[in-house]
Amino acid sequence: MATALDRETRKPLAVVTGASSGIGLELAKQLASHGYDLMLAANESSLDDAAQAVEAAGGTVAGRVQADLATFDGVERLAGQIDSLGRPVDVLALNAGVGLGGSFIDDRLEDQLHLVQLDVVSTVHLAKRVVPDMVTRGSGRVLITASIAAITPTPFETVYGPSKAFVKSFAESLHNELKDTGVTVTAFMPGPTETNFFHRAGMDDTKIGAGSKDDPSDVARQAIDAMLAGTNHAVVGTLKTKAQAVAMESVLPRNRRRRIFTGIGLRPAPHGSELPPGTMKTRACLNSMPWSNVATAALFRRQTP
Repeated sequence: MATALDRETRKPLAVVTGASSGIGLELAKQLASHGYDLMLAANESSLDDAAQAVEAAGGTVAGRVQADLATFDGVERLAGQIDSLGRPVDVLALNAGVGLGGSFIDDRLEDQLHLVQLDVVSTVHLAKRVVPDMVTRGSGRVLITASIAAITPTPFETVYGPSKAFVKSFAESLHNELKDTGVTVTAFMPGPTETNFFHRAGMDDTKIGAGSKDDPSDVARQAIDAMLAGTNHAVVGTLKTKAQAVAMESVLPRNRRRRIFTGIGLRPAPHGSELPPGTMKTRACLNSMPWSNVATAALFRRQTP
């Protein structure tokens, strides 16, 4: 049992889901650099390697939980492990998620529903288990991983994009609802990032999957900065990513956004092609659309009083 001295001297606690690799691992390392103890959660056995990486970066791992957060029981198991620490959660980073590329008609229903369970349902479920205690204490921060896919139609990621639109809206709504409680909620929106995301989503041979990507450590650092500032959402990554997000959200018509997203290689090969079933084929149907120039100009216009 923790003594009064323990409670006074121990560091604040952060819980990070999807912490075994990629952005989640970088979030954990960033939080460690800000003085947080970490509880790490993921569904991969590489969670032990992640814990070693956090400790090598100077962090303290207070707990690790291997659980399938796409299931009700998995989320409840994690919530129970959090409770068992007997410590308040100061930061809850809801990062667990998965992508899925391909035609809505051709993708398996099981994979589509798994994405919704992990990306959407587990986010709401774990927030429901942790946020009320934050509100009771009058202190806490919630960080939710969304995506720039949240602000545009996403053909051939027809389930993934809307899942990120949901969590972005959820974060902004909850942030507003809790504005007088001492608890903040931040959704951060990365663009393509150098992680295993596209490989796991079956999108290695798409233009976006094969293209240049942002550094996950930079993405995580900017996300933590936005969370600590208490903002309700933030686009993170390179200037190019931020310019693209501004263009998609504020400048380009919705139908143009849809065409761009289709054109960066998310359209699958037609039936009967030489590629095996389920393989994605890059199609640059809008190879030279100069939309990034429009986006950059729009970014600077937004900064003009």
